[in-house]
Amino acid sequence: MATVSPSSSSSLQTPVSVPVPESANQTLSIQTKDLNLWYGDFQALQDVTVNIKPGIITSLIGPSGCGKTTLLRCFNRINERYGNVTTTGEIRILDKNIYDDDVSLSELRKSVGMVFQRPNPMPIAIYDNVLFGVRVHTRRDQLSKSQRDELVESALRQVALWDAVKDKLKKKATTLSLEQQQKLCIARLLPLKPRVILMDEPCSALDAEGIERVEEMIASLRERYTILIVTHNMAQARRASDECIFMLLGKIIEHSPTEELFFKPKEEKTEMYIQGRYG
Repeated sequence: MATVSPSSSSSLQTPVSVPVPESANQTLSIQTKDLNLWYGDFQALQDVTVNIKPGIITSLIGPSGCGKTTLLRCFNRINERYGNVTTTGEIRILDKNIYDDDVSLSELRKSVGMVFQRPNPMPIAIYDNVLFGVRVHTRRDQLSKSQRDELVESALRQVALWDAVKDKLKKKATTLSLEQQQKLCIARLLPLKPRVILMDEPCSALDAEGIERVEEMIASLRERYTILIVTHNMAQARRASDECIFMLLGKIIEHSPTEELFFKPKEEKTEMYIQGRYG
């Protein structure tokens, strides 16, 4: 069950300009206000209010169990797949309350895609993996063969995978390396034209070289999408994100530009965590 504040019915597909204190010209991709979430009697999120900007990468850090992944999953309502979940407060994506009665979960999850810790490609052809979401959301005859080919090439180019797989598109995706599989999982989102991409520890299964290449690919997407990354890797948060959110015990302790949070934290708890004194 989800209980949320009422709001207007503007479309999820059309972002609306919202004033931001730092810049009158910026819009916000994601806003939460007084967000609380319980799994049964356990409160996982407490009064979370946060503003996420477009065109940058925002990382979520904090010790295990602090609520990072729970917060990430709120943004496309995946938490509702689990039983006995109660949510209160407000979540706005592109200035639309995602709990409004007229919000379609299918349309929401097209706009807000998610990449998980371990790559999860379908055990089908690379080509068909990229088109999997499009085929779910469109009629069989809606796209011509040339349109499908263009979608596949564009998505694979965006994730720097096209040159490696263009001659083996009919091979099973599960034959790819873990790094390539994770890139493919990101590519699978892109034909749906998402506005927000959520990433839950997307590099946790990769080796050092794979992490570097995936981070470079993610950086190349930042201007086209709002990207949120959950990571336990402090070095990755410093390298890969523009802003950083530190969470502890279901609360947001600090949200600042990444360099500022790591080198001039405002909160003592933040400083203790990044110095490794707990967590």
